[in-house]
Amino acid sequence: MNSRRMTRLLDPAARRFGWWVAALSLVPVVSAAQESSPQRLEEIIVTSSLVETPRRQIGTAVSVIRGQDIELRGYHSIADILRTQPGIGVSNSGGTGKITTLRIRGEESFRTLLIIDGVKAVDTTAPQVAPAFDSLLTTSDLDRIEVLRGPQGFIYGADAGGVVNVLTRAGEGDISGRLGLEYGEYGTAKYDAYVAGGSETGDYFVSVTDLKTDGFNSRIDDTVLADVDGADNTTLHAKLGWNAADDLRVQLVARDIDASARYDACFSPVTFAPVHACATTTEQTTYKTSLDYRSGNFGNVVGWSEVNMAKDDFAEGVSAFATEGALSRLEYTGSYRPSDSMTLVYGLDFQNEKVESDETLERDQKAYYVEYQGAFGESVFFAAGARYDDSDDFGTHTSARLSGAYIQEISGGNSLKYRASVGTGFRPPSLFEVAYNRGPFAFPPASGVTLSEESSSGYDLGLEYDSAAGVHLEITYFDQEIEDEIFFDLAGFSGYLQSLGTSTSKGVELGARAPLGKRWEILGNWTRNDTEDTANEQRLRRPKNLGNVGIQYASADDKLRLAAHYRLSQDSIDIGGVALDDYEVLDVSVSYAFSSALELYARIENATDEDYQELIGYRTPGRAAYGGVRFRFAE
Repeated sequence: MNSRRMTRLLDPAARRFGWWVAALSLVPVVSAAQESSPQRLEEIIVTSSLVETPRRQIGTAVSVIRGQDIELRGYHSIADILRTQPGIGVSNSGGTGKITTLRIRGEESFRTLLIIDGVKAVDTTAPQVAPAFDSLLTTSDLDRIEVLRGPQGFIYGADAGGVVNVLTRAGEGDISGRLGLEYGEYGTAKYDAYVAGGSETGDYFVSVTDLKTDGFNSRIDDTVLADVDGADNTTLHAKLGWNAADDLRVQLVARDIDASARYDACFSPVTFAPVHACATTTEQTTYKTSLDYRSGNFGNVVGWSEVNMAKDDFAEGVSAFATEGALSRLEYTGSYRPSDSMTLVYGLDFQNEKVESDETLERDQKAYYVEYQGAFGESVFFAAGARYDDSDDFGTHTSARLSGAYIQEISGGNSLKYRASVGTGFRPPSLFEVAYNRGPFAFPPASGVTLSEESSSGYDLGLEYDSAAGVHLEITYFDQEIEDEIFFDLAGFSGYLQSLGTSTSKGVELGARAPLGKRWEILGNWTRNDTEDTANEQRLRRPKNLGNVGIQYASADDKLRLAAHYRLSQDSIDIGGVALDDYEVLDVSVSYAFSSALELYARIENATDEDYQELIGYRTPGRAAYGGVRFRFAE
């Protein structure tokens, strides 16, 4: 990458983020003057290669959100938690429960894979198979979220955006539990509870979360009905484990989401005119049964999972579009580690996808993959792998990834990591897209098009600094592209077509996390993302600049915790090239534990009452205050 190109990418940071970039640049100096904190435990990542791998050995771009940070920030939606991470933008169409699109490095949600406890949690009923972030709540079972950025997730058969891996807690020790009650703005009430426990024989974690909100009027042009558009969501979760032998574990994970939301902008079933009396219901059930057997240098995991989705949309109380879908998977992942410097990961999966509406659509897909992980001493790590997919609809596809990391130890227990990765991905045409082009509503040119898979490729180069005092700084340059992009013919409405050009996304990600003394911590990230569609125009709803800065405090006895989080979005456009608002949002939260059994908490979202739009014509929430209490018990 030439110096002029890098300068063009970094100049906006100096102009728009200079005040906090300069502050973060002082962190190593400040920390060096403080008393050194104990060496942190080696962080383990599972998302990059399906097996537990020390983070320092990974050459891919991965970010991690800790469960305690999720709880402190208090957001109701997992999408709102994810938007605090580098490279991630979110668009929401009018509040809780409404369509929510999450983009990693500028790629659509339907080019991103969501995994919850090993289950591909996607909505097969959607026109493009995608994660249903609009109904995904933050719940008390969340342990951590890992995000793999870019088309590097070959081992999953993943798409171009990346992988979001949600990991939930397992029970342990004597029986314990928690009950939480929260109330706040827009008539919002949230109740959540869990009970957990475990022993050498087995463990359990069962939780329930219920969220109700009156919401606000979603669309600006809804001036006649002018009603509020609320949402309800009840999420049940269970993780049950049985240690059948010293080397054999059996686990069942189940999750059920029952959600509904009211929204604006649908069409009357009588007059076909636009109306604002609209509603949607979602019922999603996921489960996975797995066997984990470890013997010597070998690891073996076999799992069966299923995702069932039922959705219905209503206009003026009349069902307008009801669909059901299912995704069933049989998976095997094996690993062989003959030495500390070599690991071989291999596996296969068989998948059946089904959608039922006016007709039943179905297809099968099978895949095989292998990855070699190697090391030279304690400083050089590399991995190379490939995956082969064979589908009923789009035939065969091979994707691959090569990554590497070099650790340079410097004085005082500090280190630099140089990392690089290059990989390919793909997105098969959805059952809906294929069926539409074969159906009665398609006509030339779309009716004559046999859709094939989209192809993606990309690379990133990164540098990470870690100090013995707990400072972490990183910078990543990324460059990726999509070929054979599938899109709907908005000019002639003939159906789905495939692009002959290339869509691109490239830019720079900065990230930092550092202690300030023993009680404070500062964290932040900034992303510069330049995108172009096949016509060399900026892609819609992709901000060129995304930034997050946060500061957190914990008292010496850990009873009082504070957090302030500031985010901004700049230089984004919507349909027709209309500029979207640049905006800055500040959220503040606090919690205080009076005892091990009682904790009070409160937060203010959009504390400055910023008025902005993430989508043209849709409102966003103003200043909103929430407060609650958590009761804990343990034997």
